[in-house]
Parts: sequence; structure tokens; C-alpha cells
Amino acid sequence: MKSLIRGEKIKLTDYTNETKLRVEVQIECAFEIDVTCFGLNAQKQLQNEAYMVFYNQTASPAREIVMLTTENGRGVFTVDVKQLPSDIQYVVFAATIDGDGQMGRIQHGAIRVYANNEEIAFYSFTGADFENEKAIIIAELYYKSLWRMAAVGGGFDGGLAALLTSFGGEVAEEIAQPIPNARIQLEKRLEKEAPKLLDLSKKALITLEKVGLAEHTAKVALCLDISGSMASLYASGKIQALAERILALSTRFDDDGSIDMFLFGQHAHHVDELTIGNFNNFVKALIRQYPLEGGTYYAKAMTIIREHYFGRRKAGEIVTEHTPVYVMFVTDGDTFDREKTVKHMQQSSYEPIFWQFMAIGETKQGGKNVGFFKNLFASDFTFLEELDDLEGRFIDNADFFAVKDPTAISDEGLYDLLMNEYPNWVKEAKTKGLLR
Repeated sequence: MKSLIRGEKIKLTDYTNETKLRVEVQIECAFEIDVTCFGLNAQKQLQNEAYMVFYNQTASPAREIVMLTTENGRGVFTVDVKQLPSDIQYVVFAATIDGDGQMGRIQHGAIRVYANNEEIAFYSFTGADFENEKAIIIAELYYKSLWRMAAVGGGFDGGLAALLTSFGGEVAEEIAQPIPNARIQLEKRLEKEAPKLLDLSKKALITLEKVGLAEHTAKVALCLDISGSMASLYASGKIQALAERILALSTRFDDDGSIDMFLFGQHAHHVDELTIGNFNNFVKALIRQYPLEGGTYYAKAMTIIREHYFGRRKAGEIVTEHTPVYVMFVTDGDTFDREKTVKHMQQSSYEPIFWQFMAIGETKQGGKNVGFFKNLFASDFTFLEELDDLEGRFIDNADFFAVKDPTAISDEGLYDLLMNEYPNWVKEAKTKGLLR
């Protein structure tokens, strides 16, 4: 059994092979609290209200989620993750107060997950974890290549109305209330758990405000080259420092405090998420698990990234989503699969995904970057330059810059470069129907 702390995430497959789970929520307090379960899509939206399971609707359409017990402050559910529709990728457990009361006044709460009557995961909390909130997300089961669990512990001052609206649900006008900014909640968590990241996050916000994306939402992925030539960059801690800066950017684009991680060399790998809870020494541990490889194959990484977010699609099929994907793609050399990479760039231009290429290496000539960064950046990575200006795309879906040393750039300078072309892509993606 794994006891989680707030913000921690685990792979359920590390504790069970069972797909039918029993989830028990218990909250002790002196006022009325309702426990609810939501089945959400990959964007954490409630596309089908039949997947809101609560005291007045105790089962989802095919009984994949069933509420067995509903009492004040208590809810017992069964969840068969194998039977859920493919578009349900989050199963979120929440509690709401209808009337007087605040989550800061609860005595104690816990969520327990069982498989085959054996407790496999446990997360507890108290009123000290909250303040004036009338709704909280306790924990969530979610699918990212396999089923996982996250202890969330995040709240909304606006109660059920704010919670529903955050999931894209419709709320009756008479109960609708303003939604608190979930990123404010995340900022409080950063201040408490990761002040180093909070400082970087504030610098990222300055750049986003300049380009009009301060309230923008996106998923962030970091794709790292693990070819042998990258050895010194990993050993020196420079890739760890870069990863932290990208994680900080993601805290302004999303409120879950994590980014998806992909690696490529001879092979491609989708690995554990980088999170606020695990970022310290994350890269060092990652390279122990995935030793550096011979070879550099961009297309292998692009394949698993595209399939992870959008599944397999027909060439030329326009994919429309609420939330785009921003991929930070880091390499120090050319790829062995140029033709396949070009095809991926062209085909992915029909999807709401933006590729930010960053090359690391010595340069021989000046490139497109000028001014203060002229001596730091260059463009002798010919193929990556070609991808940046590639023809045959539905939309320009990439940007590229090169650096001699990623730690030689100021935080502010890096964030400015990362937002060089992305804001214009967002506008065009909306115009062309890739973003709602």
C-alpha cells in the first residue's frame, strides 16, 4: 500500500494488475459535505454529464463508475477503468459544501483505493490544507500510457458551481459563481513546496504577459535527446536546469504542476512525468533508468508524442481541441530519419501541436537571432532550420533556435525565445479550426 502526500503521483500498475477498483472517501466535519465523482476527457472537461456520478445519479451509462454509498461526508465507488470509454481519461473525486462551512474547518479526510479487497493507495488531509474553499478535488485516477493516481488536494472558493464550470459543465444561472483562478492555488503550492520554481514561474509570466498569453492554457511536453553526445550536458546538470525552466513555464500554461516527458536516441521512450513533487535530481535519476544511446531519430519520438495526444489519424485530417500541446524538443545533432521527420512535421500541422526545437552545440556562423543574443545563438543546424521553414504544411507549426550553452541564457531571455513564434501559431490555429 502506498501512502501519498499532496501533489504526489503513482502508477497504479506498480501496486496492482486489477482494473476494477473500489474507492472510498471519508470526511469528518460538523456540516454537510457531498462527495462526487467526475469522468472527464483528456482536457479535464465533462463532455457527457452522464459521467457525473453523485447522490442523484449513482452510476455512469454502462456502470463503469458506480456510487455504492452516499452519506454526509462519505462516498464509496467502484471504478472499472478497463470498461471506461477511450475519451474518459480522468476519474476525479471531489467534495463540495452546500451551505455554511469551509473546507478549512474539516477535522480530517481521506481517500482509499482498493483492488481485490486490498488497500493499494491512501491519501489523507485535514482542514489545515485549505482555507475558505467550498469545493475540493481530493484525488484523481488518470490515464497517461497507463492508469495512475494523483493526490490533488486543490480547492475552489466558489463551491459546486466553480467546480462544475472548471470542468466545462453547465451551471444554473442562480448558482453560478466566479471561478477562482486555479493557477493561484498552484502558486500557493509552489511558494510552499518549490520556491525555486516559483521564481522561474514569475519570470515566465512576464514574457507571457508581453505576448498576450497570460491566461493561455496548454499542455507542455519536454522531449530530450539521449544520444551519447549529450553526456556532458547531462553530467554537468545543464539539462536538469533546462527541465526546471520548462516545468516552471508549464505552471503558467496549466494548473496540474507537471509536464509529459519523452526521450529519444536510437529508440523513443515515454517516461514518468516531471512534477513539482519530483523535479529535484529528476534528470539524474532518469538517465540512470534510460542510459544514453547511440543514434538520433527525431521521427521515433514524434511518433509516440503524436499518438499519445491524438491517437492515430488519417493524413490530412484536421484535429480540433480546446487545449494545444507545446513540445519543447531538445537535441545536439542531426537526425538519421530526415524523410520521416519531414512527414511528421507536415502531417502534424493538421493537429493542435507546436514544436519548439532547441539545438545545443558549437556554431560556426551567425544565424537568425540578432541583437543581445547574436553571439550566443546561431543556425548551422541546417535540417532544423529547414523544418522551421518547411513547405507543404497546413500551418507553420514550429520554431527553432540554437545555443552553445543552455545555461548561458538568462531565464528571461530563454522565455522570450520560447514565445518567439508560438503566440502567432495560437492565433492562426484558432482561425484554421485546430483550436476551439
